[in-house]
Amino acid sequence: MDIDDDLRSFLAQFSKLGELANTVQQAGAVTSLTDALSAHLGRSAEEVATVSKEVPGYRFADYDVAFELLAGPDATLIGIGGGDQRQHMSLGDMVGNQWNRLPVGQVDWADIAINATETRRVVALGIRLFRFHDQPVAVLTRRNSQMHGNGQGVIEVLSPDGQVASDLIAEATRVGIERSVLRGNVISLELVGYEGEGDGFRFIPRPDVPAEAVILPEGTLERVTGHVLGVAEHAEMLRRYGQHLKRGVLLYGPPGTGKTHTVRHLLSIGTGHTVILLSGQTLEFVRQATSIARHLQPAIVVLEDCDLVAMGRDFGPAGQPLLFELLDALDGLDTDTDIAFVLTTNRVDVLEEALTQRPGRVDLAVEIAPPDQEARRRLLDLYQGTVSFSEAALDEVARRSDAHTASFFKELIRRAVLYAAEDGLEPTDVHLLSALAALQSDQEALSRNLVGGFMDPFTEEL
Repeated sequence: MDIDDDLRSFLAQFSKLGELANTVQQAGAVTSLTDALSAHLGRSAEEVATVSKEVPGYRFADYDVAFELLAGPDATLIGIGGGDQRQHMSLGDMVGNQWNRLPVGQVDWADIAINATETRRVVALGIRLFRFHDQPVAVLTRRNSQMHGNGQGVIEVLSPDGQVASDLIAEATRVGIERSVLRGNVISLELVGYEGEGDGFRFIPRPDVPAEAVILPEGTLERVTGHVLGVAEHAEMLRRYGQHLKRGVLLYGPPGTGKTHTVRHLLSIGTGHTVILLSGQTLEFVRQATSIARHLQPAIVVLEDCDLVAMGRDFGPAGQPLLFELLDALDGLDTDTDIAFVLTTNRVDVLEEALTQRPGRVDLAVEIAPPDQEARRRLLDLYQGTVSFSEAALDEVARRSDAHTASFFKELIRRAVLYAAEDGLEPTDVHLLSALAALQSDQEALSRNLVGGFMDPFTEEL
């Protein structure tokens, strides 16, 4: 369009005013981010293309570790000023905006869990300046922040040589996997809730459940542990002879019989394994869990209550039913991948049809049935702790408590102690038998059914 001379003159003067505002250095004025990056790169930062990579929350600490190692002790660390707008701008936008030059500011730090009890201070938003392959590089790391609408973390690299920037990200990925804070830990992938911050995972303390605390029919526990952990012990020979390492175990039975307790024992003795736990809605993250397990093998992926997925019609992130995503994840790994999938279900009839239609996902199915009389007697010995009941009373309870699960006996002992406390006495056989009668009464029918699954979910015991 035609611009008259007056408008052209005004625009020219306005442009000069903007340039002047960005270049005038008053006493105490801070350095602009663009100038600092240009000085390090040896050329105008505005002319350098960025190479970027999105980082899920559970990998951010790994990349922080990797870049700290690759940068070395001589690296320079700078922050970014400019208020909240910097949270929504790419590195290219930050250096390319001529009208709003962001200043160098303070580095944003955050504490991220690196196991169940420790945290690491990471660069939540900042830029490392160092050299890689004898080329200057500037690496921006930005932590994911629900509060700022950033569901994923971001890495952005500036270098005069674009291939060097790509190589640096690839090397950081390799080092991050090698030194991953997730390796050898137990983690649970989680939905990010309504809080301002969330990384989509949390570390779970590794449980301590000795074999004597797992009451199952003779040989059952050994079959499960041998299949899940024994294969890993002989991985080298199996690979040498071309035998597959990937395996799947299905534990099935009514609620409260000890499926989760059995899994907790596996986790307590599988200390060399990385463990990823999924249950309920988080089963939709099976692809992410499988990816983590593949990079951090040997690994165990626990899929709790898979029948809920089989019964549902929900669709996963890939646009297909969750059950098919789960089965595809089991099938999509190389045969020499040292990963064990442990599935639990209360409704094997629902899951069995899907598994038989697509065989090869599960190598071993083990029923965790309600305890027989001998097992019920052992459960009473286990849960009575320091309470002194007579052998005769314990034998009677074991005989009269047919078809009850392990969690029933845990609640039974608790009630006996509670009745004794209400009487102001030490627990006796009378309190034990009274508790049994109460739980077996018609008035307690609902409680008895609920106790069948009492204290069984992972979140309750882990």
